[in-house]
Amino acid sequence: MTEIGIGIIGGGYMGKAHAAAYASVGAIFDTALRPRLEMVCASSDASAERYQKAFGFARGTADWRVLVHDPKVEAVVIASPQDTHRDIALAAFALGKPVFCEKPLGATLADSIAMTEAAKQAGAINMVGFNYIRTPAAQYARQLVADGRIGDITWFRGEHTEDFFADPALPATWRCQGMGNGTMGDLAPHMINGARALIGPITALCAQVETVHAQRGNSAVTNDDQAQFMCRFENGAQGHLFFSRVATGRKMGYAYEIHGTKGAIRFDQEDQNALHLYTMEGPEAERGFRKILTGPAHPDYLPFCQGPGHGTGYQDQIIIEAKDFLTAIATKTNIWPTFAEGLEVNRVVTAAIDSSDKQTWVNVSDY
Repeated sequence: MTEIGIGIIGGGYMGKAHAAAYASVGAIFDTALRPRLEMVCASSDASAERYQKAFGFARGTADWRVLVHDPKVEAVVIASPQDTHRDIALAAFALGKPVFCEKPLGATLADSIAMTEAAKQAGAINMVGFNYIRTPAAQYARQLVADGRIGDITWFRGEHTEDFFADPALPATWRCQGMGNGTMGDLAPHMINGARALIGPITALCAQVETVHAQRGNSAVTNDDQAQFMCRFENGAQGHLFFSRVATGRKMGYAYEIHGTKGAIRFDQEDQNALHLYTMEGPEAERGFRKILTGPAHPDYLPFCQGPGHGTGYQDQIIIEAKDFLTAIATKTNIWPTFAEGLEVNRVVTAAIDSSDKQTWVNVSDY
């Protein structure tokens, strides 16, 4: 067993999730590399000290450059605002250090291109944080599609819907400013990644991106509340994707439905331990969707629990990511989803925003 020093930039929502994941991943998956929580970076010295003590890091800092350049930090996890991603990643790659970056990869498409090229030039291990496609149910859905269990795919419907901004009386926050913090920057990347993982590349789309509540208190909202687009996949299938932070009643609406020539699949993240499968088999009178409860027979489930139907949770998705990142470092082989996937997701986001502005279909390859 070999220790590896982990440095996490950002100690908030996702920083805490990654710290907890690296503290437990070795025991759950018996990884060849055992993480050591070496340093955490926050926006102030006081916050860094607080996160250091709370999460069990050896040290803390308010300067990400100190963390990246520290020789005891052997791998960097970026969980800070997206407008910081590019500079941090490029500095880490210049030192040859592996980088895990939360989605979206870059604040702009240009950022994502630069980050992906830097990773390639450095030959460094890189990974982007699309956690929802990591659930045992989602991994099994990918297997079913790849194995042809539901035949040739003809249609896909996906959504990522939440309601944390559904109340128009809620005051403005940092989420109201800048397209990167809007729904297309925040929620859409997850489902675009899911659609690409399940069906394949999106080649063309026609989008509508809109702000539902243009004013919150005395502040103007400068980004989008919801968006949708029709699309065509490389394999010929049609699709429709919808994203919203004002979808009243939806808490974690990462959901999709896939239609094929031999069957169909349905999934909803609010019931993340169940997958619904329909196959055109047996008498018509006995056909219907059947609910499959995840268990040890599904990918990455058994290390958490030996009991079928007992289920995994949100934090477990982050632990699975940590396992994959450590495995990539140990084997010196990148594991999907890499920065290249983050770039392609950002390309689709950029195309969708431009399509909405122009009110026309666009080809994703033009961006």
